Amino acid sequence: MKSKLVAYIERDVESGLYVAIVPGIPGAHTQAETLDELRTRLKEVIELCLEEMDPEEKNNLPEFVGIQRIEVAI
Repeated sequence: MKSKLVAYIERDVESGLYVAIVPGIPGAHTQAETLDELRTRLKEVIELCLEEMDPEEKNNLPEFVGIQRIEVAI
C-alpha cells in the first residue's frame, strides 16, 4: 500500500542546509545540501519510521489540510 505524506521543508540560513520534517510521524526528519538529496533521505527515513509503527498508528496518520503564512512583528 502506498501513502502520500506531506513534509515541511525549510532552508537553514546559518548552515545553508535544507531541513525537512513530516508532522505526525515521530523521528521523520532529515537535512541535506540539495532538494534532490533531501527527497531521497526523507523517503528513506519515512520508510524506516513506518516500519517501526504498529498497524494502528499507520491507520491514523495525519491528513494534510493546508499551510498558512502568518506575519507577526518581531
